Amino acid sequence: MASAFPFLLLPNVPSPKMPPPSSLQFPKPRPLSLPFRCFAAAAPAFDLRGYWMSLISEIEADLDSAVPIRYPESVHKAMRHSVLSGGGKRAPPIMCIAACELVGGHRSAAFPAACALEMIHAASLVHDDLPCMDAAPLRRGRPSTHALFGVDMAVLAGDALFPLAYQHIVARTPSPDLVSHVAVLRVLAEIARAVGSTGMAAGQFLDLSCASCGGEEEVVIVLEKKFGEMAECSAVCGGLLGSASDEELEALRRYGRTMGVLYQLVDDVLMESNGGAGKMRSNASVVTALGMERALKMVEEFKTKAKQELERFGDKYGDKVQPLSSFVDYAVERGFLVDSSANVAVNSKASC
Repeated sequence: MASAFPFLLLPNVPSPKMPPPSSLQFPKPRPLSLPFRCFAAAAPAFDLRGYWMSLISEIEADLDSAVPIRYPESVHKAMRHSVLSGGGKRAPPIMCIAACELVGGHRSAAFPAACALEMIHAASLVHDDLPCMDAAPLRRGRPSTHALFGVDMAVLAGDALFPLAYQHIVARTPSPDLVSHVAVLRVLAEIARAVGSTGMAAGQFLDLSCASCGGEEEVVIVLEKKFGEMAECSAVCGGLLGSASDEELEALRRYGRTMGVLYQLVDDVLMESNGGAGKMRSNASVVTALGMERALKMVEEFKTKAKQELERFGDKYGDKVQPLSSFVDYAVERGFLVDSSANVAVNSKASC
């Protein structure tokens, strides 16, 4: 079948490469539950919750210092709200650090870029929530940035967070001590690719144009572009900062893209099975476009695909693959809730 979006079905563009060197309280959304049962693995499970929480306090402290209130105060207050208002899982930085550690890198090498990815993620959500986009008054159970500060300040806050993220990487990455200058440049180029006109921006365009109302091919393209790009970028940046090989980078790229799609697939299943409560998409979900039965099959397919992409790392890196592997299970099971504002992870009533 011919695609409605041929410009997006070209082979994936490889990551850009450089030549080698010579105070308001708002109610939280109610727990949701999947309409199918999950079964625990026979082997002892990796403590993903412990791993997550071992990093999140450092991430919060770094973000707090990176986005201070200064002149102009209105813009910076909106920026801080966008990044630090709470409720975020900090999945992009956690995935970046886990990918770096997987391939033998040190987490301090990835930490600045990891936090910058959270700024990028926050900026994209600020713009997605605008009245001219998804028109979302709430984000994570709290007022979205434009609802609290106005559309003008929200646009400026999102605009300012993107370059701040780049500045954070350049200023804070331990280069050349742990990371080469070439690796830093490749990280910057990777982020620019992911958020650009053929990446997340294309995903938002397709979602607004109701591409997700089409067939399965079109639905998957929207998911890959709008949601998969951020996860893909996070995994690849971690690999770059950990000195992964080209083959490993491409495996991380496929893993990340698959994870972004998987997470949103499960989100759509959860929302539709609970009557659409908490729905954030501007147009049709996967369930409304393809039906619940097909959506559930796609969850299993993408879960299997993500696990398969990690198999190549097992023999070489052993248990270091466990954090990324556990992310796959978490994306489906949602066994605990993460709230960065409280700096806690608790067992979810929605866990299987």
